[in-house]
Amino acid sequence: MKDGRIIFSSTHFLLTLERLCQQLIEEYQDFKDTCLIAVQPKGRFLADRLFRLLEQEKVNATLQYGWVDITFYRDDFRRREKPLKASDTNINFLVENKRVILVDDVLYTGRSIQAAMTAINHYGRPMEVKLLTFIDRRFNRQLPIQPDFVGVTVDSPDKAYVKVEWQEVQGKDQVLLFPDKLTSEQIAE
Repeated sequence: MKDGRIIFSSTHFLLTLERLCQQLIEEYQDFKDTCLIAVQPKGRFLADRLFRLLEQEKVNATLQYGWVDITFYRDDFRRREKPLKASDTNINFLVENKRVILVDDVLYTGRSIQAAMTAINHYGRPMEVKLLTFIDRRFNRQLPIQPDFVGVTVDSPDKAYVKVEWQEVQGKDQVLLFPDKLTSEQIAE
């Protein structure tokens, strides 16, 4: 993949993760009746990191953690040219009357978050849902969805693509900006 410009280096990346972790601690303190749910597949990398940081801070004793696949909850899943491949869902608790922290890597149009909230409803009715995203592309929203916790806001043209790369997958923590939208094959590279 070429033409990607690094807009967030590994140093800033780690500082942002730590800041998000501290914001969660300030907001939830003991994490009683709170759960962290990642949107599969990319939100899980962020949620895994946050969960480990919270574990290091020894504040997540009561925090439940899971992840949800939204493939068949998306409003465009029948519009794809190729069959979609679903990720796994792992929520072994109910969200009934809990405070849910929904985690995804990039908030773009809001459609993935809408799908995730629909999927989560199969596990009960939460007391509240707050959204944490690493990247907020605020000028590209198609639905009235706004994050409560944001790593960084990236204002870019609609045709641009923002990719979060993770040490565990790509070998380096960084955020790249591409001038044009990418195909699913290019995204996987």
